[in-house]
Amino acid sequence: MEKINEIKAMLDDMGKDLEKFYSKGQNSAGTRLRKALNEIRKKCQEMRNDIQNIRQERKSQAPSS
Repeated sequence: MEKINEIKAMLDDMGKDLEKFYSKGQNSAGTRLRKALNEIRKKCQEMRNDIQNIRQERKSQAPSS
């Protein structure tokens, strides 16, 4: 649950740069947005890997019939 909260916080932090890029036309804000999105992508991939590992552990620990 900690990783999802980190992702939410990262998305919230992007708000100012979103406005600067789309409303005010500041290209540097676009660079910061791309960097933030890449960090979010990495966090999401970590979370996907964690989920997959947990599923595999559960599957291997399940009692065989």
